[in-house]
Amino acid sequence: MQTINVKKLDPSAKLPAYGSEFAAGADLYACIAEEVTVPPHGTAVIPTGLAMELPVGYAGLIYARSGLATKRGLAPANKVGVIDCDYRGEIKVALLNHTQQPQTVAPGERIAQIVIAPYLTAKFAESETLTDTARGAGGFGSTGTK
Repeated sequence: MQTINVKKLDPSAKLPAYGSEFAAGADLYACIAEEVTVPPHGTAVIPTGLAMELPVGYAGLIYARSGLATKRGLAPANKVGVIDCDYRGEIKVALLNHTQQPQTVAPGERIAQIVIAPYLTAKFAESETLTDTARGAGGFGSTGTK
């Protein structure tokens, strides 16, 4: 298990926590003094009160919490947030309300989850040709046809 250094920027901030033994994502918590209302189809940026030091070659991927998204329609506005390993600022989550009703986020509520994942930095080289594959240039929906 890798240790990730986390700095509390606010004394009331909660460290990320895994909900089960084999959970891939650790819950992130709202570090707010009072409830925040997210208007219908609107967005609110919710601070976590945390900064972290991710290892080189890893990124923190911010995903929706399935319960929050399916039961209340709140999910990250950018779908998946990316925390780069050289970022040292506060982690914040822009929650988009997909419903017709205002949704309230409470202090200390679980608002998203972070998955720490390795990534590859590539060198992009221009080429006149690419290798052939069975799929070729088939785009959206080209692999799921009957």
